[in-house]
Amino acid sequence: MTIDLQLQQRSAVAVFFLPIITFGIYSIVWLAKTRGEVNRSGAHAMTTWWILCPFGFFWYFWSLAKGIDAVTGLGTGGDYALLLLLGQLGQAIVQARINARVSVPTYAPPVPFAA
Repeated sequence: MTIDLQLQQRSAVAVFFLPIITFGIYSIVWLAKTRGEVNRSGAHAMTTWWILCPFGFFWYFWSLAKGIDAVTGLGTGGDYALLLLLGQLGQAIVQARINARVSVPTYAPPVPFAA
C-alpha cells in the first residue's frame, strides 16, 4: 500500500476555538474531514458515525490515530491519547503536528526558464 500525503494544513488555533463558537459541531467536522483526508492518502480510518455509538468513539479515535500515523509517521499512541483525553485541545495539538509534518518541503527539480 502506497501512502500519498494529502492532509490539509489548518490553523491549530482555529481547530481549538471553532468548537467553542459552534458548540462542538466543528469538532465533528474536523474529525470527518481528517478521516476523509487520511483515507484519500491511502490509509484506512473508520467512518465518523462511530462517535455517536456509546463506546464506539474509543474504537474510532484509535482507527483515526492509526490512519494519521500511517500517513505522517507521528505515532499512534500519542495521537490516540491526545484525541481521547484532551478533546478539542488534543485535536488542536494533533493538527499542529500534522501541519509540521505536511509543511516539510519535498525536493522539486528546478524548472528551466524559457529563453
